[in-house]
Amino acid sequence: MMTRALLLLLALGLGLPAQAGSGLIRLTDRDDLFGWEAVGRVEITPGGYCTGALIAPDLVLTAAHCVYDDEGRARETGALSFKAGLRDGKFISESGVVAVAAHESYDPGARLTARNIRHDVALLRLAEPIPAATASPFRLARGSRKGRPVSVVSYGEGRDAALSWQRECAVLEAAGDLMAFDCDVTFGSSGAPVFQREGGRARIVSLISGGGEHDGRRIAYGMTLPEVVDRLKRDLRATPATDGTVAAKRLRVGQGGGAAGAKFAKP
Repeated sequence: MMTRALLLLLALGLGLPAQAGSGLIRLTDRDDLFGWEAVGRVEITPGGYCTGALIAPDLVLTAAHCVYDDEGRARETGALSFKAGLRDGKFISESGVVAVAAHESYDPGARLTARNIRHDVALLRLAEPIPAATASPFRLARGSRKGRPVSVVSYGEGRDAALSWQRECAVLEAAGDLMAFDCDVTFGSSGAPVFQREGGRARIVSLISGGGEHDGRRIAYGMTLPEVVDRLKRDLRATPATDGTVAAKRLRVGQGGGAAGAKFAKP
């Protein structure tokens, strides 16, 4: 069940004029990927995926619920890998994962709640850093505001062979550390970076946590990032790498010790 905070955010968002948003552009060719090489597919064995993005040569930012299985158990690091710029079987670079950190307040057994959305953040440490010259990592934006244009680059159900770029959608509402968007996302878009332009450069302002439709309108939800990412980054770098047979370590944000997301709601 949605919490009062999330219902309020939804109500605020639905009070805005309808936003058309731009259509999806398939990033098929190498030239199409220029500037977006650091967005890729987080491969989940067996047979799953999310979207992720590099924020450092060895760090991938994605949704926390991607690192848990359907039973709410943390996935082994050996079950995760990252393919930067994957399109039609080709990719810019590929690496396995040796450590995972996700927010301890994320509850993998819960549904689409405000608490889970705001904590639906995870970092993956790659076995082999991807050079910035190959895929330049993105920086984080510190926040957004209602009505500001954003864009999303993601994979999704029915379009998972290559990245899709929605050049412009909108922030329906930004309340505290929660955000709502009218962006075109679906299953597989979990963890997709939401970008806004700052000084002519794209910066990640949020991640896609979940969404669905409400009263005939497409709604996607995300969170603010800098504080939780800074803490996860610090704790993850202090975590020893694994041999691929150890489940994702639950790091206590700010204290070096647990982890926990939201999922896409069916219309």
